[in-house]
Amino acid sequence: MLPRAEIVAGQELIYRGRFGAAQTFFAEHATARPYDPAPRILEAAALIWWGEARDEEAFQAESIVVLLDDGLVRARTAADSATDWVGRAEALFWLGTAYGYRGRQAELTGNYWRASRDARAMRIVLDSALVLDPSCIDCLLGLGLYDYALARASSVARLVTRLIGLGGGDATRGLERLRRVSEEGTIARTEARWVYANALLRDAEKEPALREEALRIIGVLSEQFPDNPVFRRAATLPADTP
Repeated sequence: MLPRAEIVAGQELIYRGRFGAAQTFFAEHATARPYDPAPRILEAAALIWWGEARDEEAFQAESIVVLLDDGLVRARTAADSATDWVGRAEALFWLGTAYGYRGRQAELTGNYWRASRDARAMRIVLDSALVLDPSCIDCLLGLGLYDYALARASSVARLVTRLIGLGGGDATRGLERLRRVSEEGTIARTEARWVYANALLRDAEKEPALREEALRIIGVLSEQFPDNPVFRRAATLPADTP
């Protein structure tokens, strides 16, 4: 698997707003490591962040799905061929991460059936990773998103999730899991801070006290990564913007 130091170095490029450089960084690692799922999945993440920065949901959508599909194949193979629980848990984490990103892409296009199926697969895989490695705090990012997103889903999405049998979610548990990763996570910590802040902003429509903490987190992110247009744009929102 790609060493953690290399993962963090590539992620720093993403969070600093150097999305093209991050994509190239992970693409080169993916070529050099044809059986490693992490570089392919993180290359897709770089494109997702790039699209977010451009405010274009459809940005490189087909390429992202191709990268994630390849990452899924690599992660399944790595999990099946792992010779110890450490390697299998790591492979399952990346498998769950790929399902999570692919589900996000499906939801953006209104494909709630695909999004729900991928969300269910993500939960099963990340739960399995946690059983093998209870110290996998990063696994809680996907599980927290699962809980929160189901609890806050639109009426159409809720109908699909009920038909598929995903349940109703748990926003409180989801927020707590996101908070924990935002404070204790390793490779998922920065993304968890961003996701957690946005979840707090959404819930602040009903609980205004949450807004202050959300804006504090976004302010810290924009100061830490001043060249990232995603954080910079969010930091300039009026204090009463939902």
